[in-house]
Amino acid sequence: MEFLKTIPARILTAILLLQAVAYYAVASRSEQVPVIGPLNTFPRDSNGWTMEHEYPLEKEVADVLKADDTLNRVYVNWQEKISASLFIAYFKSQRYGQSPHSPRNCLPGAGWEPSEDGTLSIAVPGRATPIDVHRYVIARGREESVVLYWYHSHNRVIPGEFSAKFWLVADAIRYRRSDTALVRIIVPVSDRGRGYAEKIAVEFTQAMYQDVAHQLPQ
Repeated sequence: MEFLKTIPARILTAILLLQAVAYYAVASRSEQVPVIGPLNTFPRDSNGWTMEHEYPLEKEVADVLKADDTLNRVYVNWQEKISASLFIAYFKSQRYGQSPHSPRNCLPGAGWEPSEDGTLSIAVPGRATPIDVHRYVIARGREESVVLYWYHSHNRVIPGEFSAKFWLVADAIRYRRSDTALVRIIVPVSDRGRGYAEKIAVEFTQAMYQDVAHQLPQ
């Protein structure tokens, strides 16, 4: 039982308990599943950013993710001459085990390793208070990228996995809903450094936030 005395083990145990509570909270009653438009209708141009390419998920990745809809695009700001990728995975229900995979788990599996990890507050249009998002830097060989991500549930921005599980339980009990979305932004680090890449990631978040909020269920 020494394993259960470690902090990671306690966090994992708490997450599993929250998942179990959420499952029974939703499964015991009919679930309210919101209707949203397909993610491929998401704007291709927004506040100085233009979609350069859209990448459909590989079947193997889609089969593991089990999202109900996804968006995977690269946008370009021609004035700044830099790109940013936007990924959204939407889950209309988490009743049957579908849930977002943390980027901290899937990106290392693709060969990227985290070198910095924390949270970041960003003032965005349409909200009176800043949103808190998860921020970390990933590296693969000499390549580096700044990653920002959050869980978007009912116009609520949640930076971490544990908090997302807490709100899943609360919303399942109060609203009979378990829908959520993972929103991830990646900006490559250029010769202008990490600080500049983070600045671009923040600006991209600010440019796209209202479109994301309008696309996803309230």
